[in-house]
Amino acid sequence: MSTATTDTGRVTGTAPSTRVAGVTVPTGLAIAGTWRPSSTGAHFAVEDPATEQSIALVADGTVSDALDALDTAHDAQPSWGDTPARTRAELLRRAFDTVTARADEFAAVITAEMGKPLAEARAEVAYGAEFLRWGSEQAAHVHGEFGHAPGGGFRIATSRRPVGPAYLVTPWNFPLAMGTRKVAAALAAGCTVVWKPAAQTPLTAALLVQALADAGVPDGVVNLVPTLDAAAQSRALMADPRLRKLSFTGSTRAGTTLLRQAADTVMRTSMELGGNGPFVVLADADVDAAVEGAVLAKFRNGGESCVAANRFVVHEDVVDRFVAGFAARVGRMVPGPGTDPASTLGPLIDRAAVDKVDGLVRDALADGARLVAGGHRIDRPGHFYAPTIVTDVPRASRLLREEIFGPVAPVTTVSSVDEAVAVANDTEYGLAAFVWTRDVQTALEVGDRIEAGMVGINRGLVSEVAAPFGGVKVSGLGREGGSSGIDEYLETRYLAIDDQRRTR
Repeated sequence: MSTATTDTGRVTGTAPSTRVAGVTVPTGLAIAGTWRPSSTGAHFAVEDPATEQSIALVADGTVSDALDALDTAHDAQPSWGDTPARTRAELLRRAFDTVTARADEFAAVITAEMGKPLAEARAEVAYGAEFLRWGSEQAAHVHGEFGHAPGGGFRIATSRRPVGPAYLVTPWNFPLAMGTRKVAAALAAGCTVVWKPAAQTPLTAALLVQALADAGVPDGVVNLVPTLDAAAQSRALMADPRLRKLSFTGSTRAGTTLLRQAADTVMRTSMELGGNGPFVVLADADVDAAVEGAVLAKFRNGGESCVAANRFVVHEDVVDRFVAGFAARVGRMVPGPGTDPASTLGPLIDRAAVDKVDGLVRDALADGARLVAGGHRIDRPGHFYAPTIVTDVPRASRLLREEIFGPVAPVTTVSSVDEAVAVANDTEYGLAAFVWTRDVQTALEVGDRIEAGMVGINRGLVSEVAAPFGGVKVSGLGREGGSSGIDEYLETRYLAIDDQRRTR
């Protein structure tokens, strides 16, 4: 046991801690402003996916621990909800400054537990910190309305209030940014939080909770309960009527289960689920620019992103040029540990991820697809898979139907704009899509016709703090980021005020 002391001298409790990549990281549960072990003393190992070695032991929260965290969040809700918006804004701004000042520490821990190259980890820290700044800017601009009823006789006054304690469930692929995107909006709106980070990446979450405490966020407002038994924890919390909000990022299968559980208490939900993003290259596209966009859209974060390009839908007039250029760029990629400055492609998160990706490629090749690059595991320690391009992929192949979540780019050919749109929409998912064309009218038309919550036009990256992030169809509901992000944590109340003048 060691005392978790910060640069400000603030002590946030006594808890186990460990050194990871030269950074001291709390490894306990954060409940009621203190770090503490699991109620059973159980813990689980966090692995470096680049080496397959354990780098930390983290407290494995129980259902009892999670309910303790909800007790705390529920008790803290009235005070935090009534905290002046300007005060909440200033706390979030201090949190932004704190995370930014510790950017190197966050990046080192992200790379250690998730595997992405340090350059990408630093980019995630910059992106993730912006949600804290955005939340600070939005917090003081939550307003109601006041006016006369159209028929006269009374006045309408509306106010917007925090919905209540929120349960935040985040994935492992962007362990800081997915946390700040949810936490910042919840805190800006005045909601307290119980946060369950992914078991693969709980250390970054712990660093963020520590940073929030150091910035002055009151005890009990943000509570962290990592666990290996996510299903049991979620089931217990979702059944408790004191919990009023769920924000989940993860698989569609897990999301639909949570939606069923949310129905019992008519809980507010935000769901950012799976994707199968089409990357459409039309006949008039700037092919060189499209290739650069494809590398970013597919291989950023090793392809382990919900908004990654999953299928490349390329017009027959430019497909040969596109594939040749794409293969040349992929051939220059350097897989390796994220700590190696030469590495441009990190490992996948675990062995199961490698098995899945390899299985999808094998199936596509058996279906008649042609391998252009990669297509194999890399023989070295860690969970590495070669950057891969596969062409002539049959439309029914699993490689085109399922979310890949890895560094594999399947290419299919089309002969018209209408066919490209039809292929792009031939999926149950609808999170992100990408369209490449030189014609503005075509871009607008195709962008409107594609069934996705976000469409990048001649851009390989759509994520932006100031823009609404979310999908349609089975890719989810609700939005995060932008001005809509805070709305997900607010409810509108209405007062009908009798107009006393009519009695005079």
